[in-house]
Amino acid sequence: MRLAAAVVTLVSGLAISAPAAASQTADVPPGAELVRAGPGTVVCTVDDPRAVELSGLVATADGYVSQVDSQFESDQVRIVYLDESCGVTRTVGYPSPPRDPEDLAIAPDGALWVADVGDNIGASTRRQSVALWQVPSGGGAPVINRLTYPDGPHDAEALLFAADGSPVIVTKELGGTAYLYQPTGALQPGTASGVPMRRVGEFRPTATGVANSLGAIGETMVTGAATSPDRRRVALRTYTAAYEWDVPDGDVVKAITTGSPRLTQLPDEPQGEAIAYTVDGQDFLTLSDESGPTTLLRYHPSSELAPSAEGSPSQTIAAPSSAVSTSAPMLWYGLALAAGGAGLLIAALGYFGIRRRRTR
Repeated sequence: MRLAAAVVTLVSGLAISAPAAASQTADVPPGAELVRAGPGTVVCTVDDPRAVELSGLVATADGYVSQVDSQFESDQVRIVYLDESCGVTRTVGYPSPPRDPEDLAIAPDGALWVADVGDNIGASTRRQSVALWQVPSGGGAPVINRLTYPDGPHDAEALLFAADGSPVIVTKELGGTAYLYQPTGALQPGTASGVPMRRVGEFRPTATGVANSLGAIGETMVTGAATSPDRRRVALRTYTAAYEWDVPDGDVVKAITTGSPRLTQLPDEPQGEAIAYTVDGQDFLTLSDESGPTTLLRYHPSSELAPSAEGSPSQTIAAPSSAVSTSAPMLWYGLALAAGGAGLLIAALGYFGIRRRRTR
């Protein structure tokens, strides 16, 4: 969510590096499919008023699927289908207003899911449940499945699926350590209370020093996830890098919490919140959450292992299912209050909260 991230940057005083200038690209020559743009390769540009503030991405046989993650009018928050040239072919709405959809993922059975799990407006409006929407393959309205955290609200922007079809939500924490959650039972379409989740592990991204719009904090916040078509690799991204793990046995949580990821830098993306694999599984695709035209980029994954995060190993052992602790975002909101001033924080969050808040 671009607006909320801007508010956090404004009041926290934690963004210590300036935004990088946007990469300059040449016009696409006749017959050329790709144009170089720094380390990323331009595939195509999404330039349609129905497809702005895109977050989440999957590649399909005939194009791509993304989503509008937040707008003042809830009926503008839609799933967007793109052709191979990034042209909008159709959009799909929700039967009831979503709160803050942030990622897309394909389950092992081929179903498309939307992760409505964003929650970074502010403490006064934090949501008590999050949602996963299943998109019917034959058309029709997405079906909601609600979930609840065991330890209070979290902001999240990443969704993966284990080999058994169980979803894995990866949180986006200002403190740097992302937490992995899975439901304790089968999803229940339409339930009002939500299926409880348990914390199953954590991952701490590395501070890479790569330029991004949020400075230092942008280097360690997880903003998206992807699974390779053969489901033998998964990736998590931050605003500045992609981390990729091998998943030889289908155990996504084990791979992330005990494996050694490879790191691919994603520099100078305006606000990178989407990642996917190409249909052949050879490369990454990324999109930025922008209010205007946004560029679909392609990167070849690096084979170099990610260095350990400073003061912490790059992977950690999974936490017990009963683990309950104070939510990291709340601690950082408190620090933001002290650094930025309570008056400024309340004014900013109050204004944007009123404008952006939607009721299911």
